[in-house]
Amino acid sequence: MEDTEICIDINSDVEKYYLTTMYSIEFILGLLGNVTVISGYIFCLKKWKCSNIYLFFLSITDLFFICTLPMFVIQYANDSEWFYSDLCCKFNRYFLNCNLYLSVLYLTCISVDRYLLVRNPTKLHWFQEKRTATIICFLLWVFVTVELVPMFTFIGPKNITDNDDHAIVCVDYASSGNPRNSLIYSMFLTIVDFIFPLCIMGFCSIRTAKSLRQISAQRQRTMNLEKPHRLVILALVIFLVLFTPYHVMRNVRIASRMEGLKPSCTVHKSIKAGYAFTRPIAYLSSAINPIFYFMLGDRFRETLFSKLPFIGPRLMSQSSCT
Repeated sequence: MEDTEICIDINSDVEKYYLTTMYSIEFILGLLGNVTVISGYIFCLKKWKCSNIYLFFLSITDLFFICTLPMFVIQYANDSEWFYSDLCCKFNRYFLNCNLYLSVLYLTCISVDRYLLVRNPTKLHWFQEKRTATIICFLLWVFVTVELVPMFTFIGPKNITDNDDHAIVCVDYASSGNPRNSLIYSMFLTIVDFIFPLCIMGFCSIRTAKSLRQISAQRQRTMNLEKPHRLVILALVIFLVLFTPYHVMRNVRIASRMEGLKPSCTVHKSIKAGYAFTRPIAYLSSAINPIFYFMLGDRFRETLFSKLPFIGPRLMSQSSCT
């Protein structure tokens, strides 16, 4: 009886106040940023490059994800009660994970593209051809979609009964399904869609730095080649800061549900709250990704600024000064 008295459920407060606030902020910033970028690419950018294609597909994916957030804001603001259909719950949870891993893979492609640009700026590698980039983006979307099909057997709404209260909750993937099967599947996603791309990005970052040092030693132009390296480093930082806590806590959360490893009530609630805390951090990439559009090249930035009335010329002059 004492255990139940000292077992404080902080997760409900985290979901009601923290998740609703973070998801609302991400929805506003992500909607403005990605709609601006998509409009800029469609109406402003005439000459597309390989990197533009990866980023355009990334923005479309992010926009799909951003549109699912208002439903979750309403859910968590109403004590996690789900007011929509079962199918809507499944697809919304799918889009959350689909966006997460497509962002990872598209950022990996951008890192490879930047590395190839630095390694040989005058040569167009097959990976950097626009037709190849379009095919790769389409195949990645198909790959992630097929890869996440098993998740539909785990996720879905649940009937929760608490004393006399009855509610339908659209639970997260880590909180649903058989914990043993979920953990195996989660580890598979972690290795294939997070650790492996992280290794590729780390390799690209190291090789890009070595290539820049060689170019600098040969007294060649380096000003235009330092920006690709910063982009690779930034993408790597986003990987580590945003995605690592989520994957660690997701696997810990699933493991905490297993009978043989089930911890005490307090630890269990703390793990659940910790996992809830990391989710918006990982999804924050959808609001941060538009930064890449402005850092990747001056052509897109200047073209977009030129279309803005009144403040466009001022922004262009400030951009050229920096």
